[in-house]
Amino acid sequence: MGELRAFAALGAAQWRSATSYRASFLVEMLGNAGATVFDVLTVLVLFQATPEVGGFRLREAMLIVGLSAAGFALADLTVGNVDRLKTYVRAGTLDAVLVRPLPALPQLLLMDLPVRKLLRVLFGFTVLGLAVAANPIDWTPGRVLLMVITPIAAAVFFGSIFVVSASLAFWWVDSGEIGAAFTYGGRDFTSYPISVYGSWFRNVFAYGLGFGFVAYQPALALLGRADPLGLPAWAGFLSPLVALCAAAIAAGVWRTGIRHYRSTGS
Repeated sequence: MGELRAFAALGAAQWRSATSYRASFLVEMLGNAGATVFDVLTVLVLFQATPEVGGFRLREAMLIVGLSAAGFALADLTVGNVDRLKTYVRAGTLDAVLVRPLPALPQLLLMDLPVRKLLRVLFGFTVLGLAVAANPIDWTPGRVLLMVITPIAAAVFFGSIFVVSASLAFWWVDSGEIGAAFTYGGRDFTSYPISVYGSWFRNVFAYGLGFGFVAYQPALALLGRADPLGLPAWAGFLSPLVALCAAAIAAGVWRTGIRHYRSTGS
């Protein structure tokens, strides 16, 4: 309970700090939402040139981008701040975090709580809601449960990618661009039907790294569509399992990095 009160105090302090200048806070919120807005607009523009992409019509593709956008925005809000780890390692700020009697990762996440990204989360879930309404989904108990779990599982998966990519700073401080390739690049990858990608690219990222289970496979299960690439129907319900596996890997990498860390310059 003492730890929970400490984290609650840290979070409240960050909220007060972020909202102390209201005009700046609102501008930052609008600016952060712009990234998700442009992701959706890109898909809409693409469908102006063709009625189908990878065998999917616009409303079906919007369900995929909605699941991806909602999950990524939620992960970016709650875990995205961990990508500042390289700055903390270089500046020695992490040393102060480690001497406190609190777990290091939650402290890092609350050191700069990105409340300015709240509008991005709202927009992502709005797009998802509109996409769900636009598609004739046959609602069964399994699909209702999948609809609830998928954005959360996507957030856990993307959050795990954030943690793994940030943890590279324990060994290589200037690893930010590589990390961004898997976090923001993964968001872009999951925003489209994976049938549009080449076979080797698909095998590596969609199946090997699990990005195909973030939005594409759950969308197929919700729509009741067979996978044009041949995976069985139950593959669409694997997103929570894939997310848990990603979280376990991220936890292992994080613990290894913390044990490796010996202070600034290590």
